[in-house]
Parts: sequence; C-alpha cells; structure tokens
Amino acid sequence: MKTFRSFDRCLVLLLVLFLHKGYVTAKAFTGTYGINYGRIANNIPTPNEVVRLLKAAKIKNVRIYDADHSVLDAFRGSGLDLVIGLPNEFVKDMSSNADHALTWVRDNVKAYVPNTHIVGIAVGNEVLGGADLDLQSALYGAVKNIYGATQKLELDKVVQITTAHSQAVFANSYPPSSCVFKEDVAQNMKKLLDLFTQMGSPFCLNAYPFLAYMGNPDQIDINYALFNPTDGVYDEKTNLHYDNMLDAQIDAAYAALEDAGFNKMEVIVTETGWASNGDANEVAATPENARTYNYNLRKRLAKRKGTPRRPKSMLKAYIFALFNENSKPGPTSERNFGLYKPDGTIAYDIGFPALKSSSSVSSRLSFKV
Repeated sequence: MKTFRSFDRCLVLLLVLFLHKGYVTAKAFTGTYGINYGRIANNIPTPNEVVRLLKAAKIKNVRIYDADHSVLDAFRGSGLDLVIGLPNEFVKDMSSNADHALTWVRDNVKAYVPNTHIVGIAVGNEVLGGADLDLQSALYGAVKNIYGATQKLELDKVVQITTAHSQAVFANSYPPSSCVFKEDVAQNMKKLLDLFTQMGSPFCLNAYPFLAYMGNPDQIDINYALFNPTDGVYDEKTNLHYDNMLDAQIDAAYAALEDAGFNKMEVIVTETGWASNGDANEVAATPENARTYNYNLRKRLAKRKGTPRRPKSMLKAYIFALFNENSKPGPTSERNFGLYKPDGTIAYDIGFPALKSSSSVSSRLSFKV
C-alpha cells in the first residue's frame, strides 16, 4: 500500500511540475463543429434563449465578438465552451498599456471563470491585411499583453489566445501549394506566429468559398464551392487532389505557414458560411445554396478527418453565423448568413431544431454526427 501511495505522490508531483513548466497548452475547441454568435441586430433572441437553443442543437463551441456581460452571465453553468473577443477598437490601447490589458482580462475573464467556461480570447478580427496600418502594428503588442495578463491571473493554461485572419493576408492561394503571405503583412505576421508558437495557439482562418465564388463565378465551379460532386482541382506540385474549395483554402494557409517556417502550426477555421439572400448581383446567395453548403460542411466535419495536405489534423470549424443580423452594414448578403432567423426558427433545414419548437417539430432530417 505504501508503494502505491508513493507512486501516486510521484504522479502528482510530476503533474504539478508539468503545469509549472508550462507544458500544458490551453485548448479552445472540443470536437469539430462550432458556431459564431454575432449580435449586430435588434431583433434576435435573448442570450438566455440562445443558450437554450445551442444546448438543444448540441453545439458546444461558441464564439462571440466581444465580452458582453449579459452573454457571459447567460452562459454561466451552461457547459458551453465560449471564446470571447477583444474588438478591434481596443487593440491599440491594449498594445500600449499592459495595465489596461490586465484590467480587461480580470473584468471579463477572471471574474467569470470557471462557472462561465471561457476557453479563449480572440484579439481583434481580420486585422492583418486591413487598411489600418497602425492597427496592424499594434496587434502583436495587444496579443502579448493579453497573454501576459492571463499569465499573471493564472489563466494561461485554460484560456487560449488567438486572432483570426482573412484571405487578405495571402499573396495568392491557387494552387494551394503556391500560397505565401503578402510582403506587406509578412513582418507583423512572423512576429505574431513566433508568439503563437510559444503559446501553443493555432492559426485562425476566416475562409469563405462563397466570397471566392462570388468574386470569380466564371472560373470557379459552384459545385466545387458547395462540396457537391465535381472533378475538383489537382495541385501538380504536391500531387494532391481537392474535391472542395474549403479544403483547398485551408491547405493554402498551411502552405503559407510552411513557407514562413511554421510547419507544425494547426489551422482552425474561425468563420465559414454561405449567405441565403443577397442583392441582385449576389445570385449565388440563395436558401438552396446556403443549405447545401452548410449541410455538406456539417457532414464533412462529422467525418473528423483532415485535409489532403494534413490528413491527420482533424478539421475544426466555426460556422458563420447563428442568426441573420439585420443591423450589419454592407450588401444584403452580410445580413443573411444565419442558420436561424431572428425569431429562432430555422432559415433552412440542416438538422438543427428551432428555438420555439417541441420535439414533434424538430428537424425531419436523419443526420448522424
């Protein structure tokens, strides 16, 4: 008995040493499927109703774009994993003032965990490759200070720090193996990737076959963008075949990371989706196409497999978005990416229940995930 107790003590000591040395990396994603809960609207359900909807749909991974306390309160005790956002307008301040970063993390994370299961902080959104050069320069400092704040508050082992990038950071992405980072973002990107490597954070990509198709409909087969059967694309350099555009976009990101010297960094899709309505020049934005894309994407993620370039790295993606958001600016498509309408009914059926439905009117689709 003493031998077993001594062995147990050794295991505990090893675990403590492991944690102290920083060998445990925060992980912000469970499984393969998540959702973006955007709230640029004045007619969507309350946060408490949203929690009920997400639990009914069995969607555990959730991203928001701020740290609204009404949402953090609603998620308390829900068992849902939440990534909160530091909006772009705060990035410069957090970069220049570590005390402000500490206060922000204390007020919006430390005050809520563990009852609200905050598993990540997204610092800014699509900053690199944007028009604000000062904001791009400030991103590294903001990430570093937010991470430093989690260390001081002993949250760094449970809260993962990331930032999401758009396709605008790439110089080219076709074929996937030719992808590299743009020269004007490469310097800031390299510093950021070095920091993420130290933290064990992934490369977060907002990938939209919808936007790629809309930008070049004469050259892209819509079936390739929608995961429908197609001849696909062959990459001669790598001898890899792609039967859908999302896999190609992700492998383009892997190619850029490898070119920059970050061969082991994981790519996670933090936004992807398809609009169900659009302006006259957005003819691909239909309920049928949106349903096809999101239904096929859900099936793709359920297979728990990787991409042609990284077959052993299980693809993970957050869908954009939970609701149609009527207050978003821009073309009509921007307000129609939701899986749900503002009243909580489904925008189209891909296997999720409506908010106000009973079991008798839940999804008619037979879908095994």
